[in-house]
Amino acid sequence: MTELARSRRGQGAAALTAPQRATRRRRTLVVLGVLTAVAVAAFLTVDVTGSWDYALQQRGRRLAAMAVVAVAVAVSTVLFQTVTNNRILTPEIMGFDRLFVLIQTVGVFVLGAATVTTTDPRLRFAIEVVVLIGFGAVLYRSLFGRTERDVYVLVLLGVVLGSTFTSLTLLVSRLIDPNEFLTLQDLLFASFNSVDRQMLALSAVLVALVTAGVWRLLPRLDVVALGRDTAIGLGVDHRRVVNQALLAVAVLVAVATALVGPITFLGLLVANLARQLLGTHRHAWVLPGAALLGLLALVGGQLVLEQVFGFNSSLSVVVNFVGGIVFIALLIRQPRQ
Repeated sequence: MTELARSRRGQGAAALTAPQRATRRRRTLVVLGVLTAVAVAAFLTVDVTGSWDYALQQRGRRLAAMAVVAVAVAVSTVLFQTVTNNRILTPEIMGFDRLFVLIQTVGVFVLGAATVTTTDPRLRFAIEVVVLIGFGAVLYRSLFGRTERDVYVLVLLGVVLGSTFTSLTLLVSRLIDPNEFLTLQDLLFASFNSVDRQMLALSAVLVALVTAGVWRLLPRLDVVALGRDTAIGLGVDHRRVVNQALLAVAVLVAVATALVGPITFLGLLVANLARQLLGTHRHAWVLPGAALLGLLALVGGQLVLEQVFGFNSSLSVVVNFVGGIVFIALLIRQPRQ
């Protein structure tokens, strides 16, 4: 009886035509869009006191920063999981967030907290982006596209580099003046409250340009997701597509991290939820879904942070808590599959 029920369910799923599946996915995206719009409206209007013009201006800037980060993190994570053919890996495996922490720590140690905090934010942003992009580009281009074992080398190197960056950060932190260390802590948590307008505009332009370039790769990325041998057999230049995708990942992760700081589990959360809700691995559907989920998670998390916790925590703590639970669930579920 159980086998018969399973057979009927399988036949029912297979009976859906391609237009019906596309309609279902469009409805899912519309629902996500509506939920995101509701969260955005609540974020902009709930508990506004004083001047509405000032409140909307400040909240609008934070909302724009969340949108930029959501798109950057969602696109970079989906691309990274495609080229690695692994659904529990994210670009952070390479140690981007730990390198960001090391940059901030060394900067405070060498220059002093006062110099770092008074430096032109645009200059700091440019230095951080260049360092992170250069780090990612060198590693990705040197590791990927040669053999099928590149992903294992990547994971191993990511663990080693992450541990190295953490050890160096701890060493330098012990040499920093305790008063300056308090300032350093404020620089290490993801925050949307003090984003510079010009940095936000530059970040939005970079993310838009990279996302537009990625959109042109979508058909080939769908083929790359089938595996290296299959992609080569179907006539796709696997190494070139992978290198282009990883360069885009490096730029997006660098921009998002330099703009607001590290949010470790956001990409893992939204990429896997998008695939589950949309029921497909095609990038034309997954990327918009992941971006909407990312914005919904950030705006919703900020609302929870403000209205429930009263700013007694940081947004990265809320997002990483939920994302960590999803990560553990994926680790438990994957061996069973």
